[in-house]
Amino acid sequence: MNGFILNHETTIYSNYKSEPVIRGINRFYRDMDMTLRPPLDNNTEPGQGKIILNKGPLGREEFVIRVNSQNELVIEAADDLGFLYALFHISEHYLCILPFWFWNDQKFTKKESAVIPVSEYHSAPKRVAFRGWFINDEVLLSCWDGGKDAAYPWEMAFEALLRCGGNVVIPGTDRNSKVYAGLASSMGLWITHHHAEPLGAEMFLRAYPDKNPSFKENPELFRRLWAEGIKRQKEERIIWNLGFRGQGDTPFWEQDPYYDTPERRGELISSIMKAQADLVKEYVEDPIFCTNLYGETMELYQQGHLTLPDNVIMIWADNGYGKMVSRRQGNHNPRVTALPGKNLWDQRHGVYYHVSFYDLQAANVLTMIPNSMEFIEKELNHAYNCGIKDMWLINCSNIKPHVYPLDFISSLWNSGPETMECHLKRYLKSYYIDEASSSRLEKPLFLEMEKCFYEYFNSTIPYGTREDEHAGEQFYNYVTRVFIHGWMKDGGVKPCEELNWCIPSERFSYQVIWYQKKCESGYPRFKKLLETCTRLKEEAGRLWEDSLLLQVRLHTECLAGAIHFTKGYASFEKEDYLGAFYELGQAADCYQAADEAMKSCCHDKWKGFYDNDCQTDIKETAYLLRLLMGYVRNLGDGPYFYEWQRLVIYPEKDRKILLLTNEENHLTDEALYLAMKENGFPCPV
Repeated sequence: MNGFILNHETTIYSNYKSEPVIRGINRFYRDMDMTLRPPLDNNTEPGQGKIILNKGPLGREEFVIRVNSQNELVIEAADDLGFLYALFHISEHYLCILPFWFWNDQKFTKKESAVIPVSEYHSAPKRVAFRGWFINDEVLLSCWDGGKDAAYPWEMAFEALLRCGGNVVIPGTDRNSKVYAGLASSMGLWITHHHAEPLGAEMFLRAYPDKNPSFKENPELFRRLWAEGIKRQKEERIIWNLGFRGQGDTPFWEQDPYYDTPERRGELISSIMKAQADLVKEYVEDPIFCTNLYGETMELYQQGHLTLPDNVIMIWADNGYGKMVSRRQGNHNPRVTALPGKNLWDQRHGVYYHVSFYDLQAANVLTMIPNSMEFIEKELNHAYNCGIKDMWLINCSNIKPHVYPLDFISSLWNSGPETMECHLKRYLKSYYIDEASSSRLEKPLFLEMEKCFYEYFNSTIPYGTREDEHAGEQFYNYVTRVFIHGWMKDGGVKPCEELNWCIPSERFSYQVIWYQKKCESGYPRFKKLLETCTRLKEEAGRLWEDSLLLQVRLHTECLAGAIHFTKGYASFEKEDYLGAFYELGQAADCYQAADEAMKSCCHDKWKGFYDNDCQTDIKETAYLLRLLMGYVRNLGDGPYFYEWQRLVIYPEKDRKILLLTNEENHLTDEALYLAMKENGFPCPV
């Protein structure tokens, strides 16, 4: 025998009892069921097939795997995560179950056994102490059951995080964070909190809807909520988040005008964080604290107005696009460097980093981060070299659209030296090889797939001049909707102030022209990439269609819709209202096609996954464009609404004969538009 034989009859004996480890053992049996078939005979050698879990004098999360003299596989660890990581190590390396097996629909071919070589394996230390995800903006996960029940997607998310070497999670936003914290803890994860929900306490306005959420007016009510949150979680593994924000993930002074200077704001937050830390210490021995230097809080800290409790992990944040500077809020974009100075490198630091972001401007929720893995690697390694080694917390949103960057970042927090190029090759070979035909192994196809991933990040539109200012799918949707609002509000007379972050201008029309040029500059690359990805679809498999191809299609269709929209406005300016009406219909069709592309990927367990796209909300853009069509028709075809109908559906010889204004019911906007398409617009006048 050349090693320990893991087969369908293998049993696990644990001398270490805890709920996370029991769950881990049951999960390992499930992994065996997915990958191993029963033996064809019962000639199993004595002692063969036994795995023993023993507690040993090892470090935090450390494990050792060895085969003893009785030919038993022995796992030794000192804590829950050590045992869990050991089981995941065997699962991945010998049962070939990948970290994102669930999210990337990995297929398994069952085999009779797996051989684990006779040797000792000692786990390597992780680069980062606390490694985790914030399951934020989770509107898709919250309305999808993964083919089982509401909790199942969350269980699969926590499992994927653990398989990636993660150990901490913010298990959702607002209510979800409380609903799923117990599940996350029972699976072995540490819990921390949303920066708008310090200490995991209930939101003030939910507990006291008739009270003003002012600490100055109601300090005892806030303290009561903090104490309740601490008592609820005191037996769990918690990294206690300290801080104070408003009730809508906004600065608290937007709701409390008394705090009108940086000094007042910083003084209040400093005093609150000290009070929160003291309160936790009343219930928890040796607590771990963190605080988010995010948005306005980082500006206050950099200006010297914020005093932090001792030994707190300072969590610095990127701007939502991967750059380690302060985020843009509305049109305010100070871009303050979000990294500790050398004088702070001896303290504890973490990062809150986004692969998904929701800002109602240009970010990404349905598609991957619009900046390359090379850029992410540069930013995170630079942050690490500036002392950010205690916590990496990644905003992972709904996970499935962001699997590739999440997998890449996990390679950085685990071991670090793997380059972006090496990782992409490994990622493609790991997840796509079993999906496709045998021709997948041929070099030309693999190189084309690899090139498509690179080209995706090369194709994203630069909406600004800085290296991180590239657009996700929200850009084509929110900018278009802001324009629709301005157009219908006053006919496009006034510029849209909401767009000053990207198009400061004194005229609405100039803003639209800028938008049209941006979209037209990016459309050809995405259109070409879409053609390539579509050509590869048959050979590249279903995962290809559900991942990169879908995301390229979303960009391409939304870009096309945005361009038609701008052409519609150009026609409107010339008082060609019928032409504007038609272009807006074309725009709505494109956005609808993008929405239908998502629906086409909702198969098998993914049924309903994209149904609650309520943040980018591509279908809402299509809906608003059709409302705008009605607005334009009112101006061009009103007040009697028969002229366009005659022009579109009547023979040319009958159009100007008005003995009867119309001989059939008035067409709806949609029916009129469809008739224009069928009859080949533009119609001769």
